[in-house]
Amino acid sequence: MDLITVSGPPSSGKTAVLMKTITNFLDRGVKVGVVKFDCLFTDDDIYFEKLGIPVRKGLSGSLCPDHYFVSNIEEVVQWGIEQKVDLLITESAGLCNRCSPYIKNIKAVCVIDNLSGINTPKKIGPMLKSADIVVITKGDIVSQAEREVYTMKVQSVNPKAIIMHVNGLNGQGAFELSTLIYDETKNVTTLEGEKLRYPMPAALCSYCLGETRIGKDHQMGNIRKINLSGKNG
Repeated sequence: MDLITVSGPPSSGKTAVLMKTITNFLDRGVKVGVVKFDCLFTDDDIYFEKLGIPVRKGLSGSLCPDHYFVSNIEEVVQWGIEQKVDLLITESAGLCNRCSPYIKNIKAVCVIDNLSGINTPKKIGPMLKSADIVVITKGDIVSQAEREVYTMKVQSVNPKAIIMHVNGLNGQGAFELSTLIYDETKNVTTLEGEKLRYPMPAALCSYCLGETRIGKDHQMGNIRKINLSGKNG
C-alpha cells in the first residue's frame, strides 16, 4: 500500500481535485481509500462514498487538527491495510496556515487556489514550504498573467516542489497528478518510528487547558506576547 498526505487551506478545492484524481485511479484498476481529517464538520466523506471506495472521517473537535492527525495516523495506516487498498489518501485542512501534517518518506501534496491573494504563499508555513507537489486550483477564473505570477510566488516559497494546475470542476490536470502521486512499488506497513518533516505548532498554554478568562493573571505555559514598543510591533 502506498500512502500520500494532502493538505491545504479550507475551500481551496482539495476534495474536488481528489475526486477527479481518484476517478482516474479507479479507471486504471487502482483500489483507493480515503481518510478525511477536519475540525468541527465535514460531509466530504459522502462524496467519496459515492465513488464506491472505503472512507473514514475524523473530527478533532477542540484539539489542534495537526496534533489530532499525528496522534491517529498510525491507526489510519493499519485501517488502510485492513481494507486492502493500493493507495491510501489522507486529507486535512490547514486551518491556521502553520500546519505541518507531512511525514518524511511519505509523498506530500499541498492544494492552494489562485483566488487566495497574491501574497498568500508567503503566509502559509510548512504546509506549503515542505510539500513535494503543489496543486494550484481555480485557474480558470483568473487570467493567464495572474496564473503565472501566482505560480512564481509559490515557486519562490518552495522552489523544490512540482507545481501544477488542476481544475477540480472538469478534471483537467487530474490524470497528470495521478501519475505523480502513486508509486505502486511502495509498501507502507507502519509509521512507527517515522518522523514529521517539521515540528507541530507549539501549544500547551492555559487556554489550551480550558481557560476562558482574559488577562496576564490567567495566562501560563507557552505564551508569546506582542511587542508594541517598536514601530512594527
